Amino acid sequence: MTMNGSQIIAEALKRQGVDMFFFIMGGPMMATEDACVAAGLRAIDVRHEQAGAMAAHAYARLRRRPGVCMSASGPAMTNLVTGVAHAFADGVPILAIGGAAPTVSQGRGVFQEMDQLSIMRPCTKWCERVHHPARIPELIDKAFRIAMSGKPGPVYLDLPGDILYQDIDEETINWPEPWDPAKRPRAAAMPDKVEEIVELLEAAENPVLLTGSGILWSEAEEQLQAFVDKAGIPFYTTPQGRGVVPEDHECSYPTARSTAFREADLIMIVGTRMNYIIGHAAPPRFNADARIVRIDVDPEEIGTSPRLNLGVIGDARTVLEQLCKAIDGRVSGDSFASWRDRLRGHNSSKTAQAEQTLANDATPIHPLRLCKEVRDFMDRDGILVVDGQEILNYGRQSIPCFTPGHRMNSGVFGTMGVGMPFGVGAKAAQPESQVVVLHGDGSFGLNAMEFDTAVRHNLPILVVISLNGGWTADPTQVKTGRNLGYTRYDKIAEALGGHGELVENPDDIRPALERAAAAMADGKPALVNVVTDWQARATTAAFTNYAT
Repeated sequence: MTMNGSQIIAEALKRQGVDMFFFIMGGPMMATEDACVAAGLRAIDVRHEQAGAMAAHAYARLRRRPGVCMSASGPAMTNLVTGVAHAFADGVPILAIGGAAPTVSQGRGVFQEMDQLSIMRPCTKWCERVHHPARIPELIDKAFRIAMSGKPGPVYLDLPGDILYQDIDEETINWPEPWDPAKRPRAAAMPDKVEEIVELLEAAENPVLLTGSGILWSEAEEQLQAFVDKAGIPFYTTPQGRGVVPEDHECSYPTARSTAFREADLIMIVGTRMNYIIGHAAPPRFNADARIVRIDVDPEEIGTSPRLNLGVIGDARTVLEQLCKAIDGRVSGDSFASWRDRLRGHNSSKTAQAEQTLANDATPIHPLRLCKEVRDFMDRDGILVVDGQEILNYGRQSIPCFTPGHRMNSGVFGTMGVGMPFGVGAKAAQPESQVVVLHGDGSFGLNAMEFDTAVRHNLPILVVISLNGGWTADPTQVKTGRNLGYTRYDKIAEALGGHGELVENPDDIRPALERAAAAMADGKPALVNVVTDWQARATTAAFTNYAT
């Protein structure tokens, strides 16, 4: 019997455990997509290729394995780039497969001929072109292993049309043993390094633990909570790492974050980068005299740390297990009781003040009131995607997370437009979970047609839009290109086959959310379009300084 390249791709993906992919149909990939469906994979066709990559990103975060997206050649493949680059910046494993012009005609100016590998190379961990269909299983297996090894990230395979349609004898194909996440190597810390960490903990009075999404990819949430419980150490996470320990844990003091960083004498950074998100762990945000310990699976991250007293290369799950054993009889929940009491006091007073602000009854609706209503409506283990400018910052301040991987946003790349595609990918990955997308009106417009994707594929997600009439808040309304008007996105949702409502009064938000939930129970995506105050400006740390 013979198999062509498209059929081999489908079989290779199935053997790797892939159960769905995100795509837009087009040559030369149409036979591949048909073969994948014939092999039992779910095909979710989106409305823009970048949305396909973003949906695969959300799938990957929730399933802890590579998400798969596909595109046709030329402009379809270049449309993948923003989504792939976003995954690269966030360290998320996706396998992007792009069709390409036939190899037999290279250099002759054939349809959509271009050097696609050179485009993908800067924003992937690895990219390769397939030159013979017999090698497809080998290269797909390699792609999975590279995507998930060390610090995860996206990979890309380029599939020329003549390779996809070429028939070969099935007996000539070598099918490698599929990648098995349970068998991936987990590097342990050297015993002397573990001892040094324990000694630093013993000497500390005000330690803090700061973690990121590396905890998710290491599947270390249980080990992290065990260490927090045993050591009694206050913990904080990056926005992408939220929920790895429930944020109502007794060692969680989110509104005392600034005090904790400013007064900490020991900072343990596990599974996250020392980038702008945490202010590079530099003063004045962090105590200039604090000792800094960093645990990361990537040696390059340790080697390029600008401020470090101890660097430990190792898998977060394994090293946390080592630390839990090593602190027995030396560090306990009583060790930092006074420090926790201090942070708890700050946290309690600020939380009480915040609740008063959240209850704002003003009209136009303050975005924080909208966030409160979303917070109170959501399931404890619901998945929340936040995308925008003001609403992103307000949501970060006011809506907690209790489940690993269940908070997604624009990430370190600051990519606007991820909301709808993330919602689609999240609901496809975890159909039984409540999925809420909290969107700014500007960011919604970038991938708004993915609401149609949710309708067509029976993915009942809830989209809540903060409709402030433009890009970012502006008390003077003089920013060039700011104004977008107050578009009736709820009417667009209805036209696409979903449920839509407009809300202008704060007391009407919760009833609208309840009606949306009822529509979702019938399988319909829903959109609640909430008019918010265009002057409400969320404050946050400056990311850049254009004057230097």
